[in-house]
This record gives sequence, structure tokens and C-alpha cells, in this order.
Amino acid sequence: MSNRFDFVETKISGLYVLNRLVNRDARGQFQRLFCSDELRACGWSDPIVQVNQTHTKTMGSIRGMHMQLAPYSEFKIVTCTRGKVFDVVLDLRPGSATFLTWVGEVLSAEDANGLVIPPGCAHGFQTLCDEVEMVYCHDRPYAPMHEFGVHAFDSRAKISWPIEVTEMSLKDSSFPFLDEGFNGVDYARTA
Repeated sequence: MSNRFDFVETKISGLYVLNRLVNRDARGQFQRLFCSDELRACGWSDPIVQVNQTHTKTMGSIRGMHMQLAPYSEFKIVTCTRGKVFDVVLDLRPGSATFLTWVGEVLSAEDANGLVIPPGCAHGFQTLCDEVEMVYCHDRPYAPMHEFGVHAFDSRAKISWPIEVTEMSLKDSSFPFLDEGFNGVDYARTA
């Protein structure tokens, strides 16, 4: 087995920056997006059950902060396949040493990087250029009744978005702000 991934731990337990080895030649390039054997090092053990793609037209747009609750809480891998984003993960796991801590990483098609996001963490991003495409690999199916979101400008999370916001969906801008009594989400997973 060849090692095509370099995993970098972040300050949030279970969250990894995924740097991919890119093979380039006169024709272009090749990179592996997913390898279950290599991703076991990050805690990923289940098969991919869903792959999604987003296309965001305008620089400054925010998508997020999204996640799924138990029993559909999920591992996901996010990858920027066109353009550049500021990608954010927010730890909402009760009892976590990094509860309400966020990590922001610049992901780009050019850098061939991504994030491996553990269950119990919300995810979102802001586009840093026009015409951005992202690919998401999930180990649980989309379950609308178990969807959860946090407002991107939540005062407890205090996420520092890098540029002026140009667009957010009505759904994302309607996500709640966390009240003082919020102490985490249920992210227990079923087999």
C-alpha cells in the first residue's frame, strides 16, 4: 500500500487536515480522494454511503454550520476541488476538552488538501474566490430529521470569517444562536 495521504492533527481531537500526494505529469495530475485503509488512522472505519458536491458562485459566500445528530452523526471528509475556501469545524461534543473551539483551514484545489471531520462537530466554509466546488464523503446517509445547525455568527463560537460575507442561504441564516445553557449535542452512533 502506498501512502498517498499525510494527516496533520489539529487542536480538536479527531479532526485532521488531510494533505494528498499529487502525481503530476505532462497530461495533468492524479490524486486519490479516499482510501479506507489509510483513513483508519483518523478513526474512519465505515464505508462511504454518500458523496455530495457543492458549487458556490460568489466569493464571500458562507455555507454552514451544519451537522447531523445521533444516530446519524457522521464522519465526513471535505475537499475543495475547484477554487479556495476558509473551512471551519466547530466542536459541539459535550465533555470535550475543546468544546466550542473552532478550527479554520484554507482548503484549495491547488493544495490538494481536505479535512477529516469527526462526529459531533459542525462544519461550514466561506468561499475565498468565485466559482468554488467542494466534495463531501459521508459515512452516514442524509437524515433531515436529524439535521442540526449553528448560526455562522454565533456569539459563543466567535468564528472569525476572513472576508466580508456576500451571501448566506435563508436556511443557514435561520440557524439558531447557542444559548448560555447549551452544553453539547447527542452524537452517539449506531453500528
